[in-house]
Amino acid sequence: MKPTTTIATLAAAVALGTAACVPTPESAAAKRPTAGSSTARQLAALRVAPVDTGAHYKRDDWPHWVSVGKGCDRREDTLKVQGRNVKTGKGCKVLSGEWPSRYDGVTVTDPGTVDVDHMVPLAEAARSGTRGWSEKQRTRYANDPAVLVAVSAKSNRAKGDQDPAKWLPAKDRCGYVAHWVRVKTTYAMTVDQAEHDAIAAILRHC
Repeated sequence: MKPTTTIATLAAAVALGTAACVPTPESAAAKRPTAGSSTARQLAALRVAPVDTGAHYKRDDWPHWVSVGKGCDRREDTLKVQGRNVKTGKGCKVLSGEWPSRYDGVTVTDPGTVDVDHMVPLAEAARSGTRGWSEKQRTRYANDPAVLVAVSAKSNRAKGDQDPAKWLPAKDRCGYVAHWVRVKTTYAMTVDQAEHDAIAAILRHC
């Protein structure tokens, strides 16, 4: 009888050991990459460099709101794409609609108080390792739909040309810094140390 008991005991031990090695849904979820970890990897790949403070930025050097056809420029097209129930008049002029502002959670209904912001502002882009860009590159950036965000004029004025070390939105900070890092990654821009550290601090909670 003793051998039988020993075999049964060993079988039970093996079963328990196997079960312990099988990941539970909770452990699998814990190992699954999050949006925050993905952005953190992108942030780590960006080159950290001092701000290029040379007096070389001129807004006119970044041609924006180019024509996109059918009488629309890029700003008007952005308002149409990012708004709800948008109505336009002659020449693609936006007459009415609703625009949820990502920065402050306000829904703007007056097109005159909607700003189309560059996620990484043009002045910030100019001091982030892009001094050698051609006019074609600057124009592409200034009109890239993936860079543009329709927000309330008030929140955009508060942001100005500041990076996340100096300004963050009241709403969805994780989404904001993820978008910021994605833009800087796409265009191979640099980040300064304070900017990098501020973003990293936000991502630890995302």
